[in-house]
Amino acid sequence: MHTYLIELASLMAVFSFAIVVPGADTAMVMRQAIVHGRKAAILTSFGVGTSLMFHVTYTILGLGLIISQSIFLFNIIKWAGAAYLIYLGIQSLRAGPVKIDAEQLDVKPRKAQSSLKAFSLGFLANALNPKPVIFFLSIFSAVVSHETPAGIKFGYGLVMASCLIAWFVLVSVFLTAPRMRRAFEKASTWINRVSGAVFIGFGLKLATERAS
Repeated sequence: MHTYLIELASLMAVFSFAIVVPGADTAMVMRQAIVHGRKAAILTSFGVGTSLMFHVTYTILGLGLIISQSIFLFNIIKWAGAAYLIYLGIQSLRAGPVKIDAEQLDVKPRKAQSSLKAFSLGFLANALNPKPVIFFLSIFSAVVSHETPAGIKFGYGLVMASCLIAWFVLVSVFLTAPRMRRAFEKASTWINRVSGAVFIGFGLKLATERAS
């Protein structure tokens, strides 16, 4: 159990910084809140979180298949994952302050969006995005042991999905306010620097670990 808690903590250390850096999903949820209301934005947030489990599922099944064929190939993917984390870290350190495009958000509210459409928007936007594919393959191969049971790995995914949903619910409630948005933009430089250091630190640690 102690080993699994360490794995989960390592996953969350990387994942937590990855989700707070504004990206396409953040802009989508904010726009949903302004255009269609916070209920629609929250449903979109649940769609994004559900799609995370979609990514986690095929990542776990795919890595399980690779491990059954060749542990050497798994270690190659693991080192590639470490390299990707270092790359993300460098990109974060080089990134300037985040500027949320106010023009995209400066739109008039429209009529309420159906629950299914709001949920589907979040799910499909994230599920069809190729970046999460690389990200989850990288962090699961790099951080999670191949000996960890699949059920535990799915548990990791549920925790990550819950945190992702909680974050985007906060985005839909708070970051749509101009004052909170400006405060977040000011803090974005330090968010990028800290997340960059975390990504690089984990990447270097994993790259120097002995293959198992």
